[in-house]
Amino acid sequence: MSALAAVLFDMDGTLVDTEELWWQVTRDVAAGLGHDLTDADAPEVVGRAVEDTAAHLARITGRDDTERVATALGDAFFRRVDAGAPLRPGVQRLLSELEHEGVPFALVSASPRTVVDSVTRGALAHVPFAFTLSADDTVRTKPHPAPYRAAAERFGAAPAACVAVEDSPDGAASAEAAGCPLLVVPSLLPVPPSPRRTFADSLDGIGAADLRRCVEAGRQKG
Repeated sequence: MSALAAVLFDMDGTLVDTEELWWQVTRDVAAGLGHDLTDADAPEVVGRAVEDTAAHLARITGRDDTERVATALGDAFFRRVDAGAPLRPGVQRLLSELEHEGVPFALVSASPRTVVDSVTRGALAHVPFAFTLSADDTVRTKPHPAPYRAAAERFGAAPAACVAVEDSPDGAASAEAAGCPLLVVPSLLPVPPSPRRTFADSLDGIGAADLRRCVEAGRQKG
């Protein structure tokens, strides 16, 4: 079985149940701008950076104050997350198994540093991440490959040996473009299949051996 150098976890919707919180925040901010959020907006909201969603809301409402919209989104989301974000099913057991087996892992998020730090002080305070990457830590964030490339480089490993665990289309696109094999556990949006993507309904029942198989599958299909 192929060597697993590291595991790179997305945060929102993958480790913690925050995608629904983000949708609620975006819906509230959009309503304040005179727009009713619908499923048609989902590709510009779910798994996207704050700035991307703000640009979308500003565009569809004819506003020119994207920065102000981004601030409103970020502040509201921080307040929601800071109040508590529950872990997704199977997360605790998988993280404990990786720690026990000595497999290093990191957090690679498209959320701002303030939100990442809030979650890692709260719901994920007990998790020994090697490091965390936020949207503020690379010049471009998801769906660009920069975050996952940077994470693999910090581990001194080839992206092909680092499994990314993602829940959204943009996150999956980011990891795949970086060259990482993927375990995809969709949350609010369906994620299209590709040869480098392995799918699971939940992290419940997923272990280190399954992630090693993702590396092997990625090498065979890549």
